[in-house]
Amino acid sequence: MAYALLILLTGTNLPTPLYRGYQERFGFSPLVVTLIFAAYVAVLIPSLLVAGPLSDAIGRRRVLLPAVVAAALGSAGFALASDTGWLFAARVLQGLAVGMAAGPLTAALTELEPVGNHRKAALVSTVVSVGGLGLGPVLAGVLAQYAPAPHVLPFVLEIVLLLPAALAIWMLPDARTARWRPRRPEVPAAMRSLFATSGTANFLAFAVIGLFLALIPTYVAALANSANLLLGGGAVALMLGFSAIVQLIAYGKPPHTLQRAGLPVLAAGLVLLAVAGGVSSLALLLVATALAGTGQGLVFLGGLTAINHAAPADRRAEVLSSFYVVVYSGVGLPVIGVGLLATSIGLVPAVRAFAAVVAALCLIVLLALRRTPATS
Repeated sequence: MAYALLILLTGTNLPTPLYRGYQERFGFSPLVVTLIFAAYVAVLIPSLLVAGPLSDAIGRRRVLLPAVVAAALGSAGFALASDTGWLFAARVLQGLAVGMAAGPLTAALTELEPVGNHRKAALVSTVVSVGGLGLGPVLAGVLAQYAPAPHVLPFVLEIVLLLPAALAIWMLPDARTARWRPRRPEVPAAMRSLFATSGTANFLAFAVIGLFLALIPTYVAALANSANLLLGGGAVALMLGFSAIVQLIAYGKPPHTLQRAGLPVLAAGLVLLAVAGGVSSLALLLVATALAGTGQGLVFLGGLTAINHAAPADRRAEVLSSFYVVVYSGVGLPVIGVGLLATSIGLVPAVRAFAAVVAALCLIVLLALRRTPATS
């Protein structure tokens, strides 16, 4: 299940270092880049809300196998793309795949943990998630820079890698617990305060990931005056690598402590990101990237651990899917505003403005977290 989650998220982020090439081939603006990147949110959010409770009722396998098919079709769409419309369609299919899979896969990891250790299950989920987010840009950057067919080969490889994931999902128990009836997803009343604070913190943390995945490769290329595709993908991977490492180091710490430690570090990274653009310093950008990844990792691990621990067993996928709605809204929506701003004032000033605003919001959420009781 961890492999399936890793490969699905890797495929979702393969286009990251390739957007600049698509922009040159098809002739569109930075705004269109962010719209293509964010198009999957339009499908991802409703599919998250449906797939979580659906898999609680009819079993994980019946929901996850169609998700793998959608992921393969999305990769095929990118490989065959001949104009901008193909990119939007492929992105929508990727959003459908992730929306159907994120909550059920995370719930399955919790259920399959041999001794019922929710903290360990959350750690596996968060490390694999950021690992997939980081592996996608690096894999695509290496293949696009040094292998033939740069806009085809990464997606063909993704389709091949999905085959073992499909086999693993096929081996899941075909559990059906109830007849599913459409209803409005909701968070249990007892955990709504926790959900609100953890969700808001992770919205901001993933807004930063959205910025890195959509625009930072081009931002790095502008600062470094280089067209090397691996450089841009490497910057994204550096952030997510620090996120994964700090999660492994911080494993076992109280969720509230992790989030309160992560938010100021994330804010510091954003401030340095803005300064790096002002002084055109690639070295400072790399330091900012490391800090942003460290802060994001702490916030994500703390938030998911808290939600996973508090969610009722019979509604776990529903609650986790609702959490991922907040997370992926953060990935997809704020970056559209950055794209709009970049179209009018330029990419570097737009990234600087985004970084300053999100850094301030991180500190506001930190104050709210300090006023709420800690959870174990």
